[in-house]
Amino acid sequence: MQHGFVKVAAGTPYINIADCIANREEIERLIGEMQQKGAKIMVFPELCLTGYDCRDLFYQDKLIKSAWEQLLVLVKDTEDVDALIFVGLPVEANGKLYDAAAAFCRGELLGIVPKSILHDSAESCETRTFTAAEEEVSFLEIEEDGETYEVPFGTQILFEADGMPHLKVAAELCGDLWAPDAPSAGHVFAGATVIANLAASDALVGKDAFCRMQVLSRSASCLCGYIYAAAGEGESTTDLVFDAQNMIAENGQMLAEAERFENETIYADIDVDRIFTERRKMSAFPAQYDEDYVTVVFPLTIGETLLTREFPKMPFVPDEEAERAARCDEILKIQAYALKKRLRHTHCTHAVVGISGGLDSTLALLVTAKAFDLLGLPREQIISVTMPGFGTTDRTYTNATTLTTSLGATLREVRIADSVLQHFRDIGHDVNDRNVTYENAQARERTQILMDIANDINAMVIGTGDLSELALGWATYNGDHMSMYGVNASIPKTLVRHLVRYYAETCGDPKIRGILLDVLDTPVSPELLPPTENGTISQKTEDLVGPYELHDFFLYYMLRLSFTPEKIYRLACRTFADSYDPDTILFWLKKFYWRFFSQQFKRSCLADGPKVGSVGVSPRGDLRMPSDACVRIWIDECESLGK
Repeated sequence: MQHGFVKVAAGTPYINIADCIANREEIERLIGEMQQKGAKIMVFPELCLTGYDCRDLFYQDKLIKSAWEQLLVLVKDTEDVDALIFVGLPVEANGKLYDAAAAFCRGELLGIVPKSILHDSAESCETRTFTAAEEEVSFLEIEEDGETYEVPFGTQILFEADGMPHLKVAAELCGDLWAPDAPSAGHVFAGATVIANLAASDALVGKDAFCRMQVLSRSASCLCGYIYAAAGEGESTTDLVFDAQNMIAENGQMLAEAERFENETIYADIDVDRIFTERRKMSAFPAQYDEDYVTVVFPLTIGETLLTREFPKMPFVPDEEAERAARCDEILKIQAYALKKRLRHTHCTHAVVGISGGLDSTLALLVTAKAFDLLGLPREQIISVTMPGFGTTDRTYTNATTLTTSLGATLREVRIADSVLQHFRDIGHDVNDRNVTYENAQARERTQILMDIANDINAMVIGTGDLSELALGWATYNGDHMSMYGVNASIPKTLVRHLVRYYAETCGDPKIRGILLDVLDTPVSPELLPPTENGTISQKTEDLVGPYELHDFFLYYMLRLSFTPEKIYRLACRTFADSYDPDTILFWLKKFYWRFFSQQFKRSCLADGPKVGSVGVSPRGDLRMPSDACVRIWIDECESLGK
């Protein structure tokens, strides 16, 4: 449970209708399996101690008493199980019968949550045998082994893990889920981060999609983990069939889903710290109000959860091909329509793009072409400027020039070597000293050229820098750091590649496709140092600042989810185990934090640019951070990881 991860399970026992002893034994067997897997929250279906479809047998005292007796046996038999367990059964209270969930842990019955919303339909008639729950919590007096104790009974109960205050669990039953005023809404407002749903929804054609949608929607709207355990094989088939559609979701994401009709036990690692942080950041989420709730603290060993959850190497890029293509199409439209608005508002009929043959300037040129098409402006009015310098290679120069002409833009070439050498003479810099001045002077000279060309023809300079570069400060201040509109400002480097590839595969022009594929195959480089003797790129960005796939991973979990360095390091070591050793990951993690904090002054004066995803560094919106913030506490935690 370190770093907020809690392993949870949803299981469906094979039911023997009205045989509570057999059902309890089957539940115990599944609990044993879940315990072996390290599950700390275990959820079983509605009325699983008796079977959901007992119908008028629920009038029988014998069945009601047997279910209760077997619950107490189950509680006692699991006193060595370090988990919060939910089991469904009929419970008699206050002279009425309730469809309820019993919660217990380490041999202690913690509380009983009755069903709030009973369903009468063509298939079921729950009000025939059960009474709907009252919200107010009362206390049931339980007699066991000659001793008497009280247990809270009601819907407004929170089960809080001792030593892990962010783990607060509440329960609802089956159809409670799809009610407009579902109990889970009140639970999360009271602080519940995980909802357990004990369900027995019968299988109908198409109903599985509806249930899936409800679970995802509820976990998203409530910003919670949601465990849905459903009745399955073994239930009565007199009229109905149950499909064991077990599901575990978190914040609108399905973490695990069972194969229907298989009574499959599923497991997932819910991140309760992430849930808590997301709620804290979302202003629309109400402050916690639990005055009417009873909180029951249960013991739970706090240790490291053996993670089975997978974390994508590229969190900004969808894994599934069709979804990735749709995302790329949407992003290109957002970029193009944003630029269209800015051009129209400023009455600019021309645009200036510095084109280098690299990924970022290529994407900026493609977006500009799309924006001009939307405006009905001829592409010849896009001025694509190539500015060969000391490090420009034939490969990038050729790609830059041929892409420009293939897209129908106007190519201008301005060689910067002579003007930069003159600048070196002016400031007394030795041309053989290839330090940061040698590099930055070229970047600033290029920016000056672009700005002056734009002024000369009443055009707009389109920025090319991407989100990853801005996060790391990998831009020359007042050089490529500056533009009149930055179309790539919220596109991370790992996503830039996929946008260019998507354009290549969908443009329908074999020549443009070939150029773009070669751009994708070119090492990322600012090309500010002379090429090698054989004319290839000598200066590779990732050798200097680190792998962009790592930095984009760090950026997502630090900025989007506010994870600590220790947690990010753990996830990165797990995710990139086949690519980088832990020492390498830690080295670049330290570098990431140092650069992110030290380079904020560049982000504090960024040009406008469109936000396309959930992470951005605009000083006007996503990242209102002081330029002189200290990185010490983050670096100190990184240092502790290496000991």
